[in-house]
Amino acid sequence: MSTLSLALPAAGRRLAPAVTGLLLMTGLLLLSLLLDVASGPSMLPLREVVAALTGSTVERGTAVIVWDIRLPVALMALLVGAALGLSGLVMQTVLHNPLASSYTLGVSAGAGFGAALVIVLGSTLPLPETVAVPLAAFLFAGIACSAVLGIGYAKGGQADSYVLGGIALLFLFQALLSLLQYLASPEALQAIVFWLFGSLYKASWPKLALVAAVLALCLPLLLRDAWRFTALGLSDERALSLGVNVPVLRWRALAIVSLLTGAAVAFVGTIGFVGLIAPHIARFLLGEDQRLLLPGAALCGALLLSLSSLLGKWLSPGELIPIGIVTATVGVPFFLLLVMRSKPGAW
Repeated sequence: MSTLSLALPAAGRRLAPAVTGLLLMTGLLLLSLLLDVASGPSMLPLREVVAALTGSTVERGTAVIVWDIRLPVALMALLVGAALGLSGLVMQTVLHNPLASSYTLGVSAGAGFGAALVIVLGSTLPLPETVAVPLAAFLFAGIACSAVLGIGYAKGGQADSYVLGGIALLFLFQALLSLLQYLASPEALQAIVFWLFGSLYKASWPKLALVAAVLALCLPLLLRDAWRFTALGLSDERALSLGVNVPVLRWRALAIVSLLTGAAVAFVGTIGFVGLIAPHIARFLLGEDQRLLLPGAALCGALLLSLSSLLGKWLSPGELIPIGIVTATVGVPFFLLLVMRSKPGAW
């Protein structure tokens, strides 16, 4: 019997638990989606939600609540969470830093500054605010990530240079954002603060389509480089020895991260900790094989944000708690638990 024929069953046995984990997360995600749609000021029975989603006959009011009000919000939580989970995993992998995410390295702060700038300028802009705010957030997320790329490239493409550049940009955009808040009128200041908290409740079907399109574009591009990410996760030297062009891969990955982050925050505001925590959960459940880890991080991010949306509704029925507050409240102790349970030297 050949070595290959012996290796294939062993590989299958190693993959089986990971595939089972992906299927389990998918099932939990569907359940969380249904509960999210059912929850709200007027609680709907799950059977009515399922009937409305499958096209069965339900009351018109129930159909309107499900399809026009709650389903876009619930689906936006899934898409934004998936985008943040993916972007966090890619940043942690290519920068060799377990604390890397679009939130901690200034990309989300850049988006927040762009949105705040539009809110302060207000009526002086040629576009309506509903269009200008997400457009500016997307644009400045790209500018922030481009600046990180430029700093890293200028320093030879080393991982540490990208991290230090991202931290510098984080403080820069936070300072500029504080200046805008200081200069803003009371009405504009209130709008800026609410946007920075993060909220899913401005979701709509056209916005969903845009976020879904970006996610559908970026995920295959990342999966195409899955084995390169796996090699890079070992070390730059190991990846180079396997023929991976590390600087080009790092540049390409961070460019995709800018698209994912821009799409994620453009319509819902800045949401922290999802992109930081989801990759660690996926890595704990699935291991280091990026072929499984990439979809796993997307599923974990989607599930975390969906559960956060659900938790916000349960904690304060009838009130619109910004989703960013919920993710921060849950995310900080959860991340500290991950740190305390990790082995010395694991990070």
